[in-house]
Amino acid sequence: MKDRTEGRGQAKADDRAVYIISVAAELAGVHPQTLRIYERKGLLTPARTAGNTRRYSDRDIARLQMIQRLTQEQGLNLAGVKMIVEMEDELQHMRERMRNLDREVDRARRRMQEELERLRKGARRVEMVPRSDIPRLRVRVSRVEGEGSKRRGPIAVGPVT
Repeated sequence: MKDRTEGRGQAKADDRAVYIISVAAELAGVHPQTLRIYERKGLLTPARTAGNTRRYSDRDIARLQMIQRLTQEQGLNLAGVKMIVEMEDELQHMRERMRNLDREVDRARRRMQEELERLRKGARRVEMVPRSDIPRLRVRVSRVEGEGSKRRGPIAVGPVT
């Protein structure tokens, strides 16, 4: 099976559905009816033209060759092959998600570095103060009674007197 971690251009080329069923079957070394069976069993999903003709991509051919190896050389039945194919698909999905997350983290790091640099250049004497050096404010809860008093809310913030 081709390495799916290759560049984006290669992945798109692998996904281009260009082979009709007879050519795909010949390339994979199987009968065209076998491809129909694989499709019914959910092992393969070829693209379809507007006229509903099956079209197979290089990736489909690679999958067909993998299915043949698993059934003929490893002795797996189609149910076992289907489990492997589903795991391969899920693994590919997770790899793509990891690549996307890595790109997001890289962008966030760059933005953070740019912001830190901007802050360093913009503020000449700005020093970061550890939170432990900032005195804590005591919070006092008081009820304000009486209609004549100015009501500021139930919580007064500031030093307790």
